Amino acid sequence: MSLGYAEKLSYREDVGTVGMPEKFDSPKLLQGKIEELAVMVQKSKHLVVFTGAGISTSSGIPDFRGPKGVWTLQRAGKGVPDASLPFHRAAPTLTHMALVELERAGLLKFVISQNVDSLHLRSGFPREKLAELHGNSSKEVCPCCKTEYLRDFEIETIGLKDTPRRCTDKNCGARLKDTVLDWEDALPPEEMNSAEEQCRAADLVLCLGTSLQITPACNMPLLSIKNGGKVAIVNLQATPKDKKASLVIHGLVDKVIAGVMCILSLRIPPYIRTDFIQLLLRHTVKKKCVRWTLRVTSVHGMRAPLSFLRSIEVSFPDRSDMKPVVLMEQPFSLQRETSMTSIFSMLLTLKFSDGCGNH
Repeated sequence: MSLGYAEKLSYREDVGTVGMPEKFDSPKLLQGKIEELAVMVQKSKHLVVFTGAGISTSSGIPDFRGPKGVWTLQRAGKGVPDASLPFHRAAPTLTHMALVELERAGLLKFVISQNVDSLHLRSGFPREKLAELHGNSSKEVCPCCKTEYLRDFEIETIGLKDTPRRCTDKNCGARLKDTVLDWEDALPPEEMNSAEEQCRAADLVLCLGTSLQITPACNMPLLSIKNGGKVAIVNLQATPKDKKASLVIHGLVDKVIAGVMCILSLRIPPYIRTDFIQLLLRHTVKKKCVRWTLRVTSVHGMRAPLSFLRSIEVSFPDRSDMKPVVLMEQPFSLQRETSMTSIFSMLLTLKFSDGCGNH
C-alpha cells in the first residue's frame, strides 16, 4: 500500500511543503472552468496528461502532502492515515478510466505519471503511451533483456534492487529488479526522455492531482509553454506552477473530469478487473496408470501468488469414485493417478476474495 511504499523509502527530512490548505472553487466558478477546460481539450492537437497522487485518493490510496496525507501526518507526529488500501486491492478511479476513453477517442496522446500504484496500467491504458517516472510497485524488469513483468502483487523491494525472481527467457535467466525509485535514484532515461519529448510536442499539458513539487518531474509540463503550448492544473492545493498555467481549477479531480467528459459527450467506461491465470496439466505414464498434475498459476505473476484467488475446488462430475478436493494453499497444485483407459471431466471453481465473486 502507499503507506508501505512510504515506509520503504529512505529517510529524508525535507520532503517539501506539506499540509497546505485545500481550496474549492465556488460551484458557479467551477462549472465555468470545467467548460473552459473542455474547450481546451477539444481544440488541442496534442494533449498530454501529467498525473499525481490526487487522482488515486478516491480509490482509497491516501496522498502524501494533503491535509491528511502520509507525510503531512507523519511530520505532525500523528502516525499514518486510518484508511489505506494495498495497491493491489485498489481499483482505477473514474479519472483513470476517463483517460482510457480520451485516448481511445484520439484526444489524449500520452500520460506521464509520478504514481507507483500501477492503476494506469490496470485501467487498460496503453503501456506505449505511458511514462511512469517514479516506477511501478507491481512491475519488475530484467536488466539484461529489458523484459517487463507486471505482477498482481506489490514487489518486495524499492530502489532498483534485485528481487527473488529471475527472467523466464531461457536464453537469459538474469535476476529481476524492482522499478520503484528511492529518493536518490535518477529518473529512468527511457521514461524521462519520452516524457520530455511529449511535453515539448504538446499544445496542452493537463496536470491532474499533483502538487508539482518533486523535481525534476514537476518542471516537465512547462516544456510545452516554451514551444507555445499551454498548461492547465486541476488540484485542491496551490502549486508552485500555478502562475504559469493558463487555467487553474481547485476542485475534486473526478468531478472535474466527469464534467469535461459530459461536455465532450464521451462515456467513461467502467473498470472491469481481468485476472489472467494459466492452467497447467501434465501427465506421465507408469505401467497401466496415468499420473497427472494440475497446477494453477498467474500468467503475469508466473509462480508468484495470485493476490485475489483464495481457493480452488476441483471436482469430477461424471466420476463418483473420484472425490472432489479444495485447494487452499498456494501454489495451487493437485496430483492424481487414474487408469489409462478411464475418461473423466474436471470442473474447477475458482473462489476470489475482495468482492470478485466466483468463476
